[in-house]
Amino acid sequence: MNSHIPGDEPDAHAPAPSTVPSEMPSGPSLDEQDDYLVGSLAALARLSSSRLGLEDLLTRVASCAVEAIPGAEGAGLTLLEADRADTIVKSAPFVAEVDHIQYRLGEGPCISAATTGQVMRSGSLGGDDRWPRFGPRAGRLGVHSVLSLPLSTPDGVVGAMNVYAHPKSSFDDRSERLGLLFSVPAAIAVQNAQILAQTQRLAAHLSAALTSRADIDRAIGILMARSGITADEAFDRLRVLSQHEHTKLAAVAAGIVDASVRRARSYRRREDQTGD
Repeated sequence: MNSHIPGDEPDAHAPAPSTVPSEMPSGPSLDEQDDYLVGSLAALARLSSSRLGLEDLLTRVASCAVEAIPGAEGAGLTLLEADRADTIVKSAPFVAEVDHIQYRLGEGPCISAATTGQVMRSGSLGGDDRWPRFGPRAGRLGVHSVLSLPLSTPDGVVGAMNVYAHPKSSFDDRSERLGLLFSVPAAIAVQNAQILAQTQRLAAHLSAALTSRADIDRAIGILMARSGITADEAFDRLRVLSQHEHTKLAAVAAGIVDASVRRARSYRRREDQTGD
């Protein structure tokens, strides 16, 4: 409690005391923010030429975004793929909670950014009427600020990046500008990783298809030799077995090949024992 001491009245002509505390916590300076951005862009350049798996690369991009964008505490990336479920990664556990709500509801800034190709920014999610179901739920988790950036390439939007912070109004115009600068190479890195992943999946599918075709051809040959039937008749028999056993044709063929190999090895062992 402050007590008044007579004669201790302030001088009317003296300057008013400062209301700013002598030591204020402050974030990174503008120069430091620029350094973070440069470092994150350099890291992105290295990622673009790496051969990381898709989810590992997306996670690295999300971590770089937190370093590059002032005010960010966590980030998540969503990669949109027409023939697959969306790939979602996060840089911090709380991001997973928030994004789970967003995708469960089908409503939120990342979804809006990805579908419209526009930047979405909010400093008070709990009261943002653009996402009346998502916003209050995010606010109850203590997450009030978001900056969502579409990952745009010449071929279209490949996904979106969410950057979150717990305090209100964490992202300003400068955060958005730096975020947009970061999102351009980020989109290229993500697209390159997506193309690599698609190429690897295609190669795996082709390899599996070639293996399956080889097994089917071998099985047809085995049935022809065993039963004295034509190739077409052997294939029809495989097809009937596949339908009867509710098993893929390739799996039925592989089973016939494996059984034939086991019989041949067993016969050879018996011959070897007889010869001894």
